Amino acid sequence: MDKDKLEQLKIEMQQLLHKSEEFINHIPPIQLYTAVGVVLFTLIFLLIIRLFKRTASNTIVLTGLSGSGKTCLFYQLRDGSAHQGTVTSMEPNQDSFILHSEKDKKGKLKPVHVVDVPGHSRLRPKLDEFLPQAAGVVFVVDSVEFLPNCRPASEYLYEILTKASVVKKKVPVLLLCNKVDKITAHTAEFIRKQLEKEIDKLRTSRTAVSDADISNEYTLGVPGEPFAFSQCHNRVIVAEASGLTGEISQLEKFIRENVKP
Repeated sequence: MDKDKLEQLKIEMQQLLHKSEEFINHIPPIQLYTAVGVVLFTLIFLLIIRLFKRTASNTIVLTGLSGSGKTCLFYQLRDGSAHQGTVTSMEPNQDSFILHSEKDKKGKLKPVHVVDVPGHSRLRPKLDEFLPQAAGVVFVVDSVEFLPNCRPASEYLYEILTKASVVKKKVPVLLLCNKVDKITAHTAEFIRKQLEKEIDKLRTSRTAVSDADISNEYTLGVPGEPFAFSQCHNRVIVAEASGLTGEISQLEKFIRENVKP
């Protein structure tokens, strides 16, 4: 482009800018402010929608006492196999994948990020790293060895249900009774009732403050009434599964209810 054409373009741009200024100056202030307000509101609204879509979590946290079968369930979800010979996890086991039962389905499916958090008491603080991003929490209970572990399981579940990261966002919790294929396994209804009784005792002996997170001051239940999971701030569901045989349909249903395909 030569100098004459460049100079001509510069003159035309200046004229266009001048005309734009004149046009704006002729607009009544009220109309101008209204138009600017509408534009700003629209931009903010679109930004909020975009941020909401971006932050929609696909993380499901598997937790519970050691030996409850969390790692076995993790592999069933991912590979459709129990992976016999798994040992107690010392570090969180996590991966993002399409559920094994959905691999033959057509269409685009949203991967699920599953985190298997170690159940050992000294390793439980790692749970706090994942709860803020959780779309759902699966608390796994050993249905066979439930009675000897009823008290510690209740204490751990109590801590989770009173955490700010769970209560404020109303993160749904699935109480999953595992190993129901065993003859000596207790029923889900029995386990639910026993856990409610133990948590009822805990809330009267504590100040309703989680030992793991002192900043949490959320009480459980209704004062003067026996505790029930239905009284929780968030939704608590009870279901059954067998990591060994691969019967995990209720677990998969919970996941897809909270991580949409």
